[in-house]
Amino acid sequence: MQSAPVQPWYKHLWPWIIIAMLATSVTLSLLMVSIAVDHQDSLVNDNYYEAGKGINRSLDREQLGQRLQMHAKVRFDKLTGEVEVRLGGQSVPPQLTLNLISPTLQSQDRHVTLLPANEPGRYTGRLDSAVDGRRFVELLGEQDGHTWRLFEEEKLVPDGEIVLGDEPLQGAEVQRP
Repeated sequence: MQSAPVQPWYKHLWPWIIIAMLATSVTLSLLMVSIAVDHQDSLVNDNYYEAGKGINRSLDREQLGQRLQMHAKVRFDKLTGEVEVRLGGQSVPPQLTLNLISPTLQSQDRHVTLLPANEPGRYTGRLDSAVDGRRFVELLGEQDGHTWRLFEEEKLVPDGEIVLGDEPLQGAEVQRP
């Protein structure tokens, strides 16, 4: 009986299929590594200790705002980009800072300096582009050299109005020494 001649391995189909799968996985892995290195996530904070200390500073500012009975109505004008704040409470700062912080994209954050208008408790500023959607809204003012803060998560709509200072202070349930 005569046996069929054995072909070398490189003339068979299955070794090439296995090699192609391995080469594809290595190529895609290298591609994923290069994407991860070139496009780093802007939300990651390297300094966790400082971020933790910042939480306590924020709570102190929010508690000061609560002691001063601060509250504000914020109105956004879609056509002109004007931001109007009607401020109430026991503080009349020379200017306010309004930060509209995107929960996911730092590039969509907006910061507006608000100056007093012709009426008491009325401040105005201007946005360079319309803002809508979910935002963390932070209003900062100063009283006797200390900064107070109103901070809430709100859904902004063009030509809409939001109220700050109407929700209970989050995270203040635990008393710190």
